Amino acid sequence: MRRFRRGAQVYVQAVVLVGGEGTRLRPLTYETPKPMVPIMNVPYLERAVIRLRDAGIDDIIFPAGYLPEAIRNHFGDGSRFGVKVTYVIEETPLGTAGALKNIARHITGRFFVLNGDVLTSLDLRAMLAAHDAHGGIGTLHLIRVEDPSAFGCVMHDADGRVTAFVEKPAREDAPTDEVNAGTYLLEREVLDLIPSGRPVSIERETFPLVIGGTRPLYAYTTDDYWIDLGKPEAYAAAHRHIFSGSMPLAIAFDADGIAGPGAAAVRPKVLGPAYIGAGVSVAEGGVVGPSATLGEGCHIGAGAVVEDAVLWDGVSVEAGAIVRGAIVASNVTIGARAIVMPGAVIGHGVRIAPGSIVAAEARMRAPQDTPATV
Repeated sequence: MRRFRRGAQVYVQAVVLVGGEGTRLRPLTYETPKPMVPIMNVPYLERAVIRLRDAGIDDIIFPAGYLPEAIRNHFGDGSRFGVKVTYVIEETPLGTAGALKNIARHITGRFFVLNGDVLTSLDLRAMLAAHDAHGGIGTLHLIRVEDPSAFGCVMHDADGRVTAFVEKPAREDAPTDEVNAGTYLLEREVLDLIPSGRPVSIERETFPLVIGGTRPLYAYTTDDYWIDLGKPEAYAAAHRHIFSGSMPLAIAFDADGIAGPGAAAVRPKVLGPAYIGAGVSVAEGGVVGPSATLGEGCHIGAGAVVEDAVLWDGVSVEAGAIVRGAIVASNVTIGARAIVMPGAVIGHGVRIAPGSIVAAEARMRAPQDTPATV
């Protein structure tokens, strides 16, 4: 996004924090960095990049640390997506503010900061307009939640000026239901307040320091959709929210709630809502849906059932197997008549033995052939 002021050209850049290891999403993130975990078959980070581009922001920086080549191989220089991408590799984790200090040489003015695991419908242009209107050193996106105890509460006055941060208070002690939603719009001067060469938390160190200064920090509270994708249950829930429409995404579902490049070939065997990737096959008697997402090249065997589940690319569900309420990473084979229970998470390349029962709490990683009961 280019903006002009007093004859000078001012760019709004974006930093997407993609350095985390995604430990809460394991085993999905052993081979796939968290920002590349797919949402309706498209990497989350690609959806974030397109969202930024559509808001007019085409200069994007990735402070990367964990499996950075997977990100670099997908995005390259960004030209395929209509943006410019700069990579800064962290040798050691630097925290949210430390990562920003580490890329300071690439920042020319105001910039958005997006967490690499937050899915939201926030209007970035509207947030920029609010930032312009108040003229502060930064703007923080807030949302209201029923239980603030797992989040950072942000207190502000009637004009939106931030006055205090309370990190993960007990529910009964929470001073507000407004919490940090992980999208910031900052002026470059904020970087001067971050020390170099060590991990720094923007939430615990930098923002409290900012509010003690002369230029205010402002809250921007909205009712937009928002979810932290960092846990398997939240990742699965995000897909259900897209199906229900509570998280708006630019996917053309038909009247039965079915979409995807592979939907036409298998449509009679699909119960909407569902998203079907290219090259999916469903054998006679197989049933997909409702609330199922199938990646490219998945095969569903005769009499098999896949319901309320997220399957990545190349998953084979053999004859008579049942997968309900589970997340299954790429190139997994689920043997004939096996049952995968709701809540199970199966990592890349795992082979589930025929007739096995995979329990709800199972977290499976290849190389692994499962016994009869997991």
